[in-house]
Order: sequence, then structure tokens, then C-alpha cells
Amino acid sequence: MVSTLIAVTAIIIAFWAVIYALFKDRSNEEEGLSVDFFIAMWRTKRLLGFIDRLARKNGKFWKVYADIGIALGFMGMAYVFYALFKTAMATLQTHGKQAGVQLVIPGLTIPLWYGLVGLAVVMVVHELSHGVTARADGLPLKSVGLVLLAVIPGAFVEPDEEALSKASLRTRLRVYGAGSLANIATALITLLIINFAVSPLLQPSGVLVSGVLENGPSHGILQKGDVITAMDGMHVKTLDQFIEFMNKTKPGQVVILTVLRDGKTININVKLGKHPDKPGEGFLGIYPAQNVVSKIGMEWLILPLFFSLYWIYVLNIGIGLMNLFPLVPLDGGRMLDDVFKRYLPEGIANPVRYLTIGIGLFLLALNLWPALANLAG
Repeated sequence: MVSTLIAVTAIIIAFWAVIYALFKDRSNEEEGLSVDFFIAMWRTKRLLGFIDRLARKNGKFWKVYADIGIALGFMGMAYVFYALFKTAMATLQTHGKQAGVQLVIPGLTIPLWYGLVGLAVVMVVHELSHGVTARADGLPLKSVGLVLLAVIPGAFVEPDEEALSKASLRTRLRVYGAGSLANIATALITLLIINFAVSPLLQPSGVLVSGVLENGPSHGILQKGDVITAMDGMHVKTLDQFIEFMNKTKPGQVVILTVLRDGKTININVKLGKHPDKPGEGFLGIYPAQNVVSKIGMEWLILPLFFSLYWIYVLNIGIGLMNLFPLVPLDGGRMLDDVFKRYLPEGIANPVRYLTIGIGLFLLALNLWPALANLAG
């Protein structure tokens, strides 16, 4: 894992060195391409008319929509702060073994193509919501465009910061809160589509090995992508059946796994280890996931559709909520910052802001600790 991470990092650095050398002198901050280290932005004014037309239609609706975003923003802020505080304390108690914030790196921590599709949807709906809300409240936009941050693609809407800073508190909160509202709404709509349109077309067909724990009982025996269809001759179609079987095993027990690998069915013997959290229970040392197949065939279409929608849901709900964490420059941080400036005396507002930033950075660091440790192997 460490060697892979080093190689990927070297490739990314080399790519950006070439891009910077080729385009640094052609950068345009107003319109067109601008390049800096590890970030490339392409701006255009052509889509501003589309956003204007969208904002003018049902202007009252967009203002009510944005007010809902304010309420959701502060509720989400409290929830995310509580969740990160809870997992941070668990991280300290377990010396970094408790999972916290998961890094989103397509091809490394999430699937490459499904992850890119999900991230693209996250960025587009988030920034479009910011832009439409701003225009509905009469704020000018400078440009819209695409961005590549290291390896993560995205989209952006660039408001006139001077006009935004002079706007009323309610208008600014509307603009800030609208992005996460769009992400959460997109996640809920996607979940409905999955549950009522796509999931009925699928059926469970075993347990997918989505990863193998290094130095675990299955290391060098099972492979990522294997599908376990039976254990000791008992058919296993669902994760619940897998968990039920494993709950009855003991450390040192040899289990015969029937595995589908590269289209062929093979039997594999694995000697179970000791479960790290349940000492009397056997441990296989894999990251299990539900494997599914299509009931109607056309798996070339149904399965990619399902996984694309799944990652659109996961990334929109996760990033949408995380964006409400009260830490500048996240939208939640900007919302809280503006409220402090408005309602607290300057002599109190600044210390409170710095305290909030300090606590936020501390919690974020504790939550990122397990993810960074896992990534480094």
C-alpha cells in the first residue's frame, strides 16, 4: 500500500509539473483557463444566462428553498459537530483504530469511475444551487466553470465577493446553505430511485470480498473481487447469512469457502484467526460487501446504473453534511462566522471564532487520523 501511494503521488506531481510548465503563461483569471500548482480552473460566462433564467422562474420558490437551506444548515452543523466529536473521542480511546472521516480519492479509497461520476454530480448540484440562490436574491455572478483539484474534478459558481459581503445576513446564509441542501436533496431523490426503481431488479448472490486485511487469516488466500457463495457447504447469499455463520465460528477453525473467481468456482480452506473485538469468535480478515446480480439480465446496464446511483447517494449525503462542519472555508463555517460577526461584540466575536476554528481543526485531525493511517498501510 505504501509503495502504491508513493507511486501514485509521484505520478500526480509529475502530471501537475507538466501542466504548470505548459499553461502557466496562458492563465486567465477572468475567463478561460487558469493554472496553479495542483489546481486548474476553466471559467466561462456563457452559462450565466442559463442560471439567470432558472433563478427568474419561480423566484419566490428559490427564496423559500434557500430559507430551508439555512435551517438545514444549522441543524446539519450541530449534527456533524456531534458526530465528529463522538468519533474523535472513540479514536482517542482506541488509539486510532476507530474510523472517522473517510478520504474521498477516486481509484484509491473509492471506485474510480463510479467515484468520479458521484463527485461530478456532487459538485454540479452544489454549485448550481449556490448560483441560482444568489441570482434569486439579486447577487451578481462573475463566472461559472470546471475545476481540477489534484485528481478530483468539480464545478464552481463564482459570485461577486464584494456584493456578497455587502448583502444582508439572510441573503448570505441563503447562498451558503443552498449548496448542502442541494446535495442532501439529491441524495434523498437518488435513494428513492434506488429503492423503488433499481433494487427490485436485483437479488443477492453471495458476499463480495471488497478487500483483504493485510497479514490477516485470508491474506494471500482470498483476493479482492472474490465472491463467497458457500461456507462449509452452506449456501451464503446475503451479508446477514455470512455474519450469522461467522458468529458461530471459533479461532483456529478451518472453514471451507466456495468462491467464485474470474468466472470459475473453487473451494478454498481458510484457518480463522482471533477476532480483534470478539476474542471468542473466528475472524476471516476480509472487508465483506453484498454481491448482487440482475433478475432480468442486462447486467452490463443494471449493475453500473445501481453502483453509479449508490455512489451518487453516498457522496452527496456525506460531502453535503461534511460541508456544514463549522470550519471556514466550508459553508457551515462561513454561516457560523457571519452569525458571530452580526450578533457578538467584536471583542468577543474574534476569540469565539478562533476558538471554534481551533476546536474544528482538532476534531478534524482526530477524525482523519485513522483514514491517513489506513492509507499509509
